Amino acid sequence: MIRRLILLAPLALAMAGCATPDLDARNEPPVIIFFTGDSAALEESGVALVRAAAATAARHPTASVRVLGFADPEGGRRFNQALSRARAEHVANHLIEAGVAPGRVRSVARGPVPFEFMEMESRRVEIRFGE
Repeated sequence: MIRRLILLAPLALAMAGCATPDLDARNEPPVIIFFTGDSAALEESGVALVRAAAATAARHPTASVRVLGFADPEGGRRFNQALSRARAEHVANHLIEAGVAPGRVRSVARGPVPFEFMEMESRRVEIRFGE
């Protein structure tokens, strides 16, 4: 009896209008977009990556989309926190413009990362699916 309930739970949630997790989306690799210096502006290559991420999101219509913004540790912590937020929000807005439903997209400012990353690798946004 319990096994039958476990198997029927996703169907019942879907019928009730509740989103069920798209576990296949977690297998998608994150899309990583790099930025220059103290900028939150997307270059053409970044715009193309956002479009690719939107296509991935379309293949997984129930999966959440997290946009994580990072900055390098140069400069003040407050500045870098704001910069990582601006990067994440900018990319999230482009995803929404590309057709991803706003309720699926969540942007998170991770702030500066330690120097164990190269400077350029720190200036990035990661788009993750199904988390």
